[in-house]
Amino acid sequence: MIKVGDKLPSMKLSMATPEGPKEVSTDDVFKGKVVMFAVPGAFTPTCSAKHLPGFLQSYDAIKAKGVDSVVCMAVNDAFVMGAWAKDQGVDGRIVMLADGAGAFTKALGLELDLVARGLGVRSQRFALVAENGVVKHLAVEAPGGFEVSRAEAVLAAL
Repeated sequence: MIKVGDKLPSMKLSMATPEGPKEVSTDDVFKGKVVMFAVPGAFTPTCSAKHLPGFLQSYDAIKAKGVDSVVCMAVNDAFVMGAWAKDQGVDGRIVMLADGAGAFTKALGLELDLVARGLGVRSQRFALVAENGVVKHLAVEAPGGFEVSRAEAVLAAL
């Protein structure tokens, strides 16, 4: 599993934009100071009711700490991430990063096997702070947990 001090893998992913999916490099996404939180899936209960809304509510406070961008990642495709962004009123504030095949999540060592529940392999719930692609803070939730990766915890870590 990735840890503080490690460089994030250089890969191509998709980003949901108003014009549709756009291929992006993680090298570009993680330029500067970036907060990323990952969720098991778009439109899932905790992710939609608490995780993404918390980062939307704390967005200005996070940016005020010198953060260049806030990224939400899920093992979903860019179309789903775009629809979820629209549903949640993201309005371009948060980068909606799609790890459709889970390759980035696996490279981080943070995959979550939910095959038995019919959801496939997803991402664990976590948050990280990176500066120019180097992990400075990493908070991975215990199974079923929602404490260390919530917006308030990340804000306190900044």
